[in-house]
Amino acid sequence: MTEMRLIFWASALTIVYVYAGYPLLLTLWVRLHPRRASSATTVPFSRQPNDPTISIVIAARNEAARLPARIENLRSLAYPADRREIIVVSDGSSDDTLAVLERCPDVHAIAAPGCGKASALNLGVAHASGEILIFADARQMFAPDALRELVAPFADAEVGGVTGELVLDCESAHVAGHRSGRDRRSHDERRVDAACAADRRTGVDRRGRLESTIGDGVSAYWRYEKRLRRLESAVGSTLGATGAIYALRRCLYRPLPANTILDDVLTPMRVVLGGRRVVFADRATAFDRTAPDADAEGRRKVRTLAGNVQILGIEPRLLVPVVNPVWLQYMSHKVGRLIVPYCLLALFAASVALAADGAIYTIALAAQCGLYLLGGYGAWLDWTARSAPHPAATHALTFSATTGRRTAGPPADERIANA
Repeated sequence: MTEMRLIFWASALTIVYVYAGYPLLLTLWVRLHPRRASSATTVPFSRQPNDPTISIVIAARNEAARLPARIENLRSLAYPADRREIIVVSDGSSDDTLAVLERCPDVHAIAAPGCGKASALNLGVAHASGEILIFADARQMFAPDALRELVAPFADAEVGGVTGELVLDCESAHVAGHRSGRDRRSHDERRVDAACAADRRTGVDRRGRLESTIGDGVSAYWRYEKRLRRLESAVGSTLGATGAIYALRRCLYRPLPANTILDDVLTPMRVVLGGRRVVFADRATAFDRTAPDADAEGRRKVRTLAGNVQILGIEPRLLVPVVNPVWLQYMSHKVGRLIVPYCLLALFAASVALAADGAIYTIALAAQCGLYLLGGYGAWLDWTARSAPHPAATHALTFSATTGRRTAGPPADERIANA
């Protein structure tokens, strides 16, 4: 039984460290180094006559429906038009993506033969001329000052990359108000927030789609994850970026392997391995929706885990303490997350074997059984919510950001098919 006790405590301590001990360690680290913490996250933007030139790179596949609004959003951002360029790589699109781009003369459109996102990004960067690369997606929208805030930390020569903050669903009202001490949103943005609040009551979003069945859980986890990124940025570097909004000095970009799954982790970590820092700019904001259900979120998590395993094969230097400047953070955050599932299995097996040996093992087994049952119950609730027809979906409402009015629309299923 000695071996089982060792397995029990090693597994339990690993799980606790990864999700609670590591954030606590970062918090204490930041308090011990307050000067570095502040400079890492709040580098003031130097408003010089000539702002850095930037290239916004988007890899898009079959995004004809989204691109007009996305390009208009990028055009409207607070950054000199003569200091920025927009590059969209159509990655083997079979819809009207290229036709849409042809109607945008200020967009550098590139047709690629469907070689994957990593290769599309490589192609876009090869055509970029800006000092700073801004990586974005077709789906999300940027806040009006996102480019300024994303470029600001590059005033520090140590900074090689910057990741912005992705705000899910209707978090924008809380995020903007808490950060600035005032409501920085425009009149239209406040109307959109009011519409989102109404959507939560009806269970249908502005485009007639059913609201996420896992929104609260994902939102809570995302806030936890962003807290870690702030702390990691404060003590050195973040361990990745938000793919929807991150920036890099063009001179530091290295072409990605064609099969790369997580470009927004591999690219920043290569910058860190090169001796530069990647920091978190929480005022550079992009907006997105939560995954609609547990299945979609599960697929995203599997992709993330697979991508992190792949990165270890591409850049094994990350596992070498002397070579990786953020080795402790990387092992705690990235590698630790890969180990936790195995620790959970080992902990459960050890708890079963030791249940009769003491109250602590009995309580641990009961707690695990309770948590797994709650998880199963949550999965069942998610399944029933997705399976049952939603009464509000039969007469969906749409919202116009320009008029602020709601009008009746077709049923949700039809609107999803047309989205």
